[in-house]
Amino acid sequence: MKELWRTTAIAAVVFIIDQVIKYWAVTTNVFIESSPISLVLAYNTGVAFSMLASFEGSLKYFQLALIFGIAFYLYKNAALFKAHFIPAALFFGAALSNICDRFTYGAVVDYIFWHYGFEFAIFNFADVIINCAVALLLFESVILKKTPTDIK
Repeated sequence: MKELWRTTAIAAVVFIIDQVIKYWAVTTNVFIESSPISLVLAYNTGVAFSMLASFEGSLKYFQLALIFGIAFYLYKNAALFKAHFIPAALFFGAALSNICDRFTYGAVVDYIFWHYGFEFAIFNFADVIINCAVALLLFESVILKKTPTDIK
C-alpha cells in the first residue's frame, strides 16, 4: 500500500521538524518579543488551553491509546485511509511529536504566543499542523466530497 509509505514519510518529516524546533526552543530557553507573535518557552501539562492538566502523567498514555485506536480504525477501514491519507499523516506526525514531548519533558513544549488584538494560548508547530490536518480533512470531505468509494 503506497499510501502507508507516503503517510509514514510525511508523518516522519512533520515529527522531525517539530522536534528540532522544540529542541531549539528548550535549549535556548527562547524568549523573543515582537508583534503580533512572540516566541516564549512554555510547558503545557494539559491539552488545548491547558485543559485536562489534572490528569498529569497519565494523560500521555490516554493520548497514546487514542492514537493507536485511530490507527486501528483506519487500518480496518482501508478505503477511508486511502481517501484521506495526507491529513492522517499530518495528524499522526504532529500528535506523536506532542506525545513524545510528554515522555521527554513531562509536558508539551509550546513557544508561539499570538498577541495581536487579543492574547491567544501559547502553541507550537505540531498544533498548527494538527489544525491544518483537520482543515484539509474537512476540505476533502465537504468541498471535494471525497469519499472512500472514490478511491480505486
